[in-house]
Amino acid sequence: MDSDLLRPSPEGLYCPPGDFHIDPQFPVHRAVITHAHGDHAYPGSRTYHAASAGTGLLRDRLGSEATIRAHDYGAPFELGDAKVSLHPSGHMLGSAQVRIEALGRVAVVSGDYKRDADPTCAPFEPVPCDVFVTESTFALPIYRWPPIAQVIEEILAWIEECTTRGMAAVLFCYALGKAQRLLAELATRTQRTAYVHGAMLPLIQRYREAGVAMLPTEAVREAGRGREYAGELVLAPPSAAGSAWMRRFGHASTAFASGWMQVRGARRRRGYDRGFVVSDHADWPGLLASVRDCGAKRIYVTHGDGEALVRYLRDEGHDAHPLHALGNAMPSAPRSEEGD
Repeated sequence: MDSDLLRPSPEGLYCPPGDFHIDPQFPVHRAVITHAHGDHAYPGSRTYHAASAGTGLLRDRLGSEATIRAHDYGAPFELGDAKVSLHPSGHMLGSAQVRIEALGRVAVVSGDYKRDADPTCAPFEPVPCDVFVTESTFALPIYRWPPIAQVIEEILAWIEECTTRGMAAVLFCYALGKAQRLLAELATRTQRTAYVHGAMLPLIQRYREAGVAMLPTEAVREAGRGREYAGELVLAPPSAAGSAWMRRFGHASTAFASGWMQVRGARRRRGYDRGFVVSDHADWPGLLASVRDCGAKRIYVTHGDGEALVRYLRDEGHDAHPLHALGNAMPSAPRSEEGD
């Protein structure tokens, strides 16, 4: 039974042969973490296992006292009676899929992932398995990402328009993963300094330490009061929208970079002038390709529009189920603003 290999629990997804939890929501004895976003990495566990590339970010998230065991991608290690290895998921710096080999079978838990190229992290690696647990954040056919080069052209054209109109171009994006990807993609076209919300600087620095090339950045607070931001690109987290922090820019043009911007109504509801479709999750074709590429006999779906994906996969002949079918229903993890 698959539940002998993986089992939902109140703390999170549990592997009985290895006696560990994957991305537990509450403190446990042994945790395997897929990446450093706040809805996957919770403090308080005794020991954490994670991909080496993401340990700096995890240290920031979990605190200086956390015991973190770092593992290179693809390097197997033993936990209990299970052989475990971590493989790139393409979601953000240090993100990983968890491969578990035990009881004569192989299961892969994807964590969050995307199939598009990203200069800030290792690309998604299809991992053959018997059981595949996939996310489904954007699991509807309407979600199909445009080429990132096209989106960067749109952003640059918007900045130029703001320059002509004498306005700051304030681009809201999630502080961990999305901001760094945008800075890296833009750096392939320009080296003009981007001004960023102070909360983003430590995270940007972690990416620089990992060797990721990005635009030069300067904190808005260091630029001095009264500075003219007309024509400048400013990156800020969504929480800054409508705050007192925005007053220094005067009459600015605002935009949001997210997969949710695929639906125009989402931009209107959030009150942004522009929406740019940039996601760090797989779109509908990417989800289907990942199911196909892993060759799993059974697929479990979690996080997002799971019912639609399960129904489609079944219609296509796959043995697909919602994750709670493994056992008693597990609590839904809160979805962080960082994970779009």
